[in-house]
Amino acid sequence: MTALKSVLYLLVVQNFGFYIPLTLSRIGPKAPTGALAYLAFLLWLLGILGVLWCFWDFTYRGRGTPLPTDPPRELVVSGLYRHVRNPIYVSVILILLGHFLWFGYWSLLVYAGLAFVGTHLFVILYEEPSLRNRFGAAYEDYLIKVPRWFPTFK
Repeated sequence: MTALKSVLYLLVVQNFGFYIPLTLSRIGPKAPTGALAYLAFLLWLLGILGVLWCFWDFTYRGRGTPLPTDPPRELVVSGLYRHVRNPIYVSVILILLGHFLWFGYWSLLVYAGLAFVGTHLFVILYEEPSLRNRFGAAYEDYLIKVPRWFPTFK
């Protein structure tokens, strides 16, 4: 049942990473991304693989979902979570940046920026305090060792 909930949540989340940006992909002025546009494929691949890997870890290691109403029962600190505290959000931002590079519309870059700001506020105002309450000292130790947004590969 947890896996089914994760898949359903993934279907909802894809609206923010794919459907909404595609509606913005023909709005407003364009930026000349030139050869950088091809970097979009790498960003999309990394983003999609990152999201799927994290959903797997939440479901099978954490025994829960990324959904705030059905969080993991165990703190997930392996996989991509060893390198960055919010790899799902980082992965989605990579996908959004890929959309900007490929389609070139400034509206997509603005959307990526707004998505990052909204996500950052959600993380600091809700998610981190909630995880502190849920996992206590283990989460505090994790906060010290692993950066919030920019991965380290030690």
